[in-house]
Amino acid sequence: MNTIVAIPSSTPGGLDSAIGAHFGHCELYTLVTLEDSQVKSVDVIPNVAHEQGGCMAPVSYLAQNRVRVLLAGGMGMRPLMGFQQMGIQVYHCGQAQTVAEAVQAFGEGRLSQFSQQHTCGGGGGQH
Repeated sequence: MNTIVAIPSSTPGGLDSAIGAHFGHCELYTLVTLEDSQVKSVDVIPNVAHEQGGCMAPVSYLAQNRVRVLLAGGMGMRPLMGFQQMGIQVYHCGQAQTVAEAVQAFGEGRLSQFSQQHTCGGGGGQH
């Protein structure tokens, strides 16, 4: 079964891109389709304007793109709850620096599920 994994990314996106520090304020998302933990395809989509629905706009946008898993470094509690309501699993990227490192760590089961201890007050702070 294929799973679409989204990772907040810096331009230009793709497996070699740096991970965006905060999911809602990243430039774009790299979407990686995994089949049995193997990369089947890589796509890049732009982020939506944050003003369109606050923190929930990116949540809905990723759900519309059939994302089932998000690997992120930082986010607030409200969008985390939104992802949970949409049935999207969220994992903390841990020490991964690039999209490829995060995807590999996820495939190997080395990432922890995002919890309240990982949340922040918004995209302006350090994570």
